[in-house]
Amino acid sequence: MSLVRWDPFRELTGLQNSINRLFDDNFRRFLRWPERTFEEGFSFPVDIQDTPEAVLVKAELPGMNKEDIKVNFKDNMLVLKAERKQEDKVEGANYLRVERNYGTFIRSFAVDVPIKREGIKARYQDGVLEVILPKLEEPDKKEFNIEIEGLSFKKHYSRQVEYF
Repeated sequence: MSLVRWDPFRELTGLQNSINRLFDDNFRRFLRWPERTFEEGFSFPVDIQDTPEAVLVKAELPGMNKEDIKVNFKDNMLVLKAERKQEDKVEGANYLRVERNYGTFIRSFAVDVPIKREGIKARYQDGVLEVILPKLEEPDKKEFNIEIEGLSFKKHYSRQVEYF
């Protein structure tokens, strides 16, 4: 039989791993969407694509009515807000599981490129909201040299600096 040296911290490491697993399993869904808060309760998936002409946003909002969706763009922030109303409860029904979310859902995204506000369009079809944010035309990107004018540094600042 071989002797094994006793390490008092081995049990603490095992306890720490168990606690980490507990938090990871229960809070994993909140870590997937860091901008989501506990009050929101639900977050819909969004794809954002940057093309040379526009920023394209696609959001999955199945089962929503077009009238229950609001799209707002202000101060370079795109805000998507939707509300799913809860269906009337059936009297005497025995639900085995209720997993669908109801209420108001909000997602907001910072858009870091200049957007042509007049050309923003949104369309909702088959449970997918598409928002097109057309980019402003960029100024000419040609490189050119700039001539430097002014006095020479040595001529202008010729006095000596005394050190203590």
